Amino acid sequence: MRYLPYALLLAFGSLLLSPTAAAGSLEQAKRLHDRIAGVPADAATLSQMQALIDGGNATAAAELAMQHPDFYRTTLKLFAAAATNRDQDVFEPLNDYSATVIGLVRDEVDFRQLLQTDILYVGADSLGLPPYQSNNNEHYLALERQAVDLAQHLQPRAQSTLNGIPSEAAAGVMTSRAAAKAFFYLGTNRAMFRFTLMNQLCTDLEPLQDITLPTDRIRQDVSRSPGGDSRIFNNRCVGCHAGMDPLAQAFAYYDYQFTDEDGSNGRIFYQQSGTQNDITQSRVQPKYHINAGSFPYGFRTPDDSWSNYWREGQNQSLGWDNSLPGSGSGARSLGEELANSTAFAQCQVKKVFRTVCLREPESLADVNMLHTVTDDFRAGGYLLKQVFADTATYCMGD
Repeated sequence: MRYLPYALLLAFGSLLLSPTAAAGSLEQAKRLHDRIAGVPADAATLSQMQALIDGGNATAAAELAMQHPDFYRTTLKLFAAAATNRDQDVFEPLNDYSATVIGLVRDEVDFRQLLQTDILYVGADSLGLPPYQSNNNEHYLALERQAVDLAQHLQPRAQSTLNGIPSEAAAGVMTSRAAAKAFFYLGTNRAMFRFTLMNQLCTDLEPLQDITLPTDRIRQDVSRSPGGDSRIFNNRCVGCHAGMDPLAQAFAYYDYQFTDEDGSNGRIFYQQSGTQNDITQSRVQPKYHINAGSFPYGFRTPDDSWSNYWREGQNQSLGWDNSLPGSGSGARSLGEELANSTAFAQCQVKKVFRTVCLREPESLADVNMLHTVTDDFRAGGYLLKQVFADTATYCMGD
């Protein structure tokens, strides 16, 4: 039988409370700690937090709550877990993706590095854990089984020294083992792009459909007359594929390969420079050429170069950074393009709001607060820990 974590029980309990009910400083301190750490505070911590709130320094009270191990072990793990799997299940075990999110927050690293850096977080060597293996999750399962204090015992490592891909091919959590298993497995690698949009820019493909874009980069596997009706392609398929396919080309050299017969274990694979795939006779993975007979005259992927067609038209609203070229090669440069968008910053703030306020934004005050915190997040170096403090103090009176 599965039991809900305390942080999730709080969300259900909050539905029984009036969101506008006035709360005294003691209740605010209790609520602040519960929502940040996911567990009740001890009496001494609660007293300190109450004094800080009474003194007009609620931010310091939030920072005190963030010193609790369960802020990292519970709250941040739940914050990150849904993004590591296709089902968006918050009960997903700790893995290299979620551990890296936790580490970046703890170390107050520019959170844009999430999608564009040669980094993964692992347990400290002194813990005597099974070593990180590129083909299984035993290292992180041991961290969970031992209830290790992640605030003290996570350490950053160069991803390229752990999973066997070159440093220039490492793109933060997109090239973690957990993400590869979830989003590079089988398919066409479009899943990695789509789920990165969903998890890190808070949008799916449907709202981004734009049938006015050029169709020159849509792959061969997309029929131009599904069911014998070309209008379906022109009015529906184009809407997603015209923008998605040129961007998902960044993942053309990546795959996820099982290393056992039952498919429970596997590793990320990258076709390195100077090598080629036997089927494609290039570095491009065969999945980019599957079902080529659907439309032989469609785009045949030659390499991992990508272009952002969404810099024109309605999807300029995602807020692309004009200092970047809007094109490049490989996952890392695509990660830079995504992480520097306004949508990326807004998404992180929205996710934090849902995590610590236990609800969706509802009022004009909520919306104004999201804008303010997003602006501060970007201006302050993309430090997500500060977003947790700012957002939790805003909601502590709910």
